[in-house]
Amino acid sequence: MKNYPRRPDRSIVNVATYLRTMARIQPYKRAVVCPCGRDSEGRVAYTHLTFRQLDIESDCLAQGLDDAGVSRGLRTILMVKPSLDFFALVFALFKVGAVPVMVDPGMGVSRMLNCLKESQAQALIGIPPAHVLRTLAPAYFKSVKTFITVGSRWFWSGLTLRQVRSNRWEPYSMADTRADEIAAILFTTGSTGPAKGVFYTHGVIDAQVRNIRAQYGITPDEIDLPTFPLFALFDPALGMTAIIPDMDPTKPARVNPQKIIEAIVNQGVTNMFASPALLNRVGRYGREKGIKLPTLKRVISAGAPATPANIEQFSAMLTDDAQIHTGYGATEAMPISSFGSDEILSETRKLSEQGYGMCVGQPIAGIDVRIIRITDSPIARWTDDLAVPDGEIGEITVHGDQVTRGYFERPRDDALAKIGDGDTFWHRMGDLGWMDKKGRIWFCGRKSHRVVSGKKPLFTIPCEAIFNNHPRVFRSALVGVGPPGQQKPVICIELEPDDSGKDKKGLKEELLALAEDRPITETIKTVLFHRAFPVDIRHNSKIFREKLAVWAEKKL
Repeated sequence: MKNYPRRPDRSIVNVATYLRTMARIQPYKRAVVCPCGRDSEGRVAYTHLTFRQLDIESDCLAQGLDDAGVSRGLRTILMVKPSLDFFALVFALFKVGAVPVMVDPGMGVSRMLNCLKESQAQALIGIPPAHVLRTLAPAYFKSVKTFITVGSRWFWSGLTLRQVRSNRWEPYSMADTRADEIAAILFTTGSTGPAKGVFYTHGVIDAQVRNIRAQYGITPDEIDLPTFPLFALFDPALGMTAIIPDMDPTKPARVNPQKIIEAIVNQGVTNMFASPALLNRVGRYGREKGIKLPTLKRVISAGAPATPANIEQFSAMLTDDAQIHTGYGATEAMPISSFGSDEILSETRKLSEQGYGMCVGQPIAGIDVRIIRITDSPIARWTDDLAVPDGEIGEITVHGDQVTRGYFERPRDDALAKIGDGDTFWHRMGDLGWMDKKGRIWFCGRKSHRVVSGKKPLFTIPCEAIFNNHPRVFRSALVGVGPPGQQKPVICIELEPDDSGKDKKGLKEELLALAEDRPITETIKTVLFHRAFPVDIRHNSKIFREKLAVWAEKKL
């Protein structure tokens, strides 16, 4: 493993330094590889940039952006698909010290436009459809003064990326940004509340790179297949080759499994990031076809809890020493913890299936986790009596270098999510869980999704696990119907994709018998069948229980 130089002044941090270091250490290794078409026989062709080329390309773009007025601290909307240009632009913006604003287009046009307006950005760099959007909805882009088109400019104003790019290369003198200086604003998808812009500082991203490398033992000779675009940005900093998958990143649950497996086999992929939905689709296909992936030594799954059955299914394609790691975190703080499939399948699986929650492992190095009593109110200052005893379910709070400090222009959300502690703070994850005697976190669902009736509260993940044990159930969702404090618990059921749906009356009786047999579910007396649950856009895995609750109320 190569030795990485230590930064002499930790107060000056620019994450683009990682790319420049890699360009020096391994200049001719491929940094980014993109599929660029297929020949008449259907064989895929690839194009790439080495680390040296990516560093040079981002230097040329940084100089051109600087000349175009995209300067340090300027909030800049970036609407570019995963591509060579995407990587070069992100690192160019980091070098300049500008602040890329990134919004997931899969959240829907209306919500995306509201996020872009809220960001109050002054520049827009985007592909032609992004500029068509800003001409059709100019009210959402009033603050934007600089427009740059990646590709052909049609009937709108502004520059093209080709015009911006400097044709003469010389090393760009990158901004001496501080650790606490804003590096990017990343919007949550709003799958568990309103979409919010999260401040990412250079120090936070720097901490993420260091902790991801240490947690998973990632070395520069590795090749990654990041099926979530934002995770791909860590690859150049980690020294990994990023293989851009041939897929629509906004629809991982509908991915073509053949194309994912093709990329792994063609490129000798060693690491893959995948949502549980993609893991399930590719794993199901691989199991049916008897496919093995000998080069893949590590899979990191996040975005929602991956079920043990899903993990077991995908593991059948891996070698004995390869593992699937389920990471826990959020846009506001990640990674928080990680857990290997060996321990999941051999130890915690049976407990999860009995309703203990989903174990997400121990906190990674440098992260403190405390479980505090459940409240929906703001907590201004930290006190030790907020914490609950080990084994008791409460809200998960975290503290550490990779925890973001707040939201853009959302003081009320800051008040609800942050707890002051001297000169620092704790972040409230909005998730419920408990800590076992081994220091492992057990995730029990979102705080806003708990069902509160006149009796004890019900928590989604533990309750749903009981129903998920039934062989005909693909997944279940607990919702509450009625006002808080007097909610009626309802379990919504989505059947396996190949289930004919016959004899639902008999199935309902079997499910209610399962519920009656467990103390945590004995108060659930209502079962509703739903054809296909609404899920989040980013990972296609988080269930929109709010929408299901409205649907259930109408059904009842």
